[in-house]
Amino acid sequence: MREDIEFAADGVSLRGWLFAPEDRPRPFPAVIMAHGFSAVKEMGLADYAAVFTAAGLAVLVYDHRNLGASDGSPRFEIDPVAQLRDYRHAITYLEALPGIDPARIGLWGTSYSGGLVLMAAAQDRRVKCVVAQVPFISGYDTLMKWAAPELRALFHETQETERRSLAAGNPPRLVPVCTREPGAPLQPPGYSTYDYFHGFGDAVTAIWGNRITVRSQGLRQEYEAMPWLERIAPTPMLMIIADDDGITPTEICRAAYDKALEPKQLLVIPGGHYAPYLDGFARSSGAARDWFATHLNAT
Repeated sequence: MREDIEFAADGVSLRGWLFAPEDRPRPFPAVIMAHGFSAVKEMGLADYAAVFTAAGLAVLVYDHRNLGASDGSPRFEIDPVAQLRDYRHAITYLEALPGIDPARIGLWGTSYSGGLVLMAAAQDRRVKCVVAQVPFISGYDTLMKWAAPELRALFHETQETERRSLAAGNPPRLVPVCTREPGAPLQPPGYSTYDYFHGFGDAVTAIWGNRITVRSQGLRQEYEAMPWLERIAPTPMLMIIADDDGITPTEICRAAYDKALEPKQLLVIPGGHYAPYLDGFARSSGAARDWFATHLNAT
């Protein structure tokens, strides 16, 4: 059972889907989900929702502001601070819905949203458990991993130029999220990102757009989940990582997990960043389902 929904978030309408279990007693425990960097809900989130609803969980899936079906401007701008706050708006919306148990709400995030749900769980005690899949943890540390010194200098120069351009009244400049062009600067390693996004077909790719504002790249430097890891407890945390991840680097994810306090659990899936979505989907979705079912007392 799926219905279209929308809710207000600081004057912006965010839109998505609400999935409800069939033939299960109400009120339902519920999970809130949003996708990673630039991605839209049509990119596989319904598959995770199907696994969760089969276990008796309601699932709220939505597009981040400025992306997909949600409102917001500038279009294609990705602001991690705003996205973090929007998770809290989603909780407020969901807990007021008929048939939802407001005392049993969990969060799921992946990649760029993976670190956001960790911060949200640390800041909002309405979150009763959290699952972070291949989470982005630190804008600074990840840039240091991704980029050689000369590319870091280019990154800062590009951001300074864009700030001056915006101050002069020019529209935000758009750049591709990913490319198969050899030697393109400041892209995650390899072509796996391009292949993953384009694997959903032309209709979904058109919704996504393969565009972000230049400022979105700079706003990544405001993304720091590491200081919040110790503050998640006593909320139960499951972290799912890939053992050869060059996009949300494995060693940064492991350091984040080590910093978090109990109760916690780690699942390591063989492969790169997209392994949990693809060959490892059954393991990643099953582990998340079991975590939510246990800690939200699904029936």
